[in-house]
Amino acid sequence: MKILIVEARFYEDIADELAKGAIQVLEDAGAQYERVSVPGAFEVPAVIRIAADSSEGYDGYVALGCVIRGETSHYDYVCEESARGLQDLAINDRLAIGYGILTVENREQAWSRCSVDKHNKGAAVAEAALRMIALKNKFGIK
Repeated sequence: MKILIVEARFYEDIADELAKGAIQVLEDAGAQYERVSVPGAFEVPAVIRIAADSSEGYDGYVALGCVIRGETSHYDYVCEESARGLQDLAINDRLAIGYGILTVENREQAWSRCSVDKHNKGAAVAEAALRMIALKNKFGIK
């Protein structure tokens, strides 16, 4: 299996922790992976679409990032549109995507979701991507 990890790097320390969890799961499964960075969560779906259109032959995708609520409505737009974009890719284009963009109120909440000592959301979404690839294979979808 060949997986593309797309990381929103706006909060680099959080992105690194999410990636650690995802990479551990992918390595344990014997999957090959590549990592690419984007500035923020809003750009993640576009890069996955671009990669899916490429000749790289990815079997699945792991979308990682974090959006922390601020003082404006920007948070709502970024959260909604990144989620919608990834869901559209999963449904309309039948891509196997693990959704790991944290949407939280503060850094403390983010760290509780990406800590390697606790439940790492990066690991959970890598497992989800692998499961979706298996289901696509079961139903004969390329």
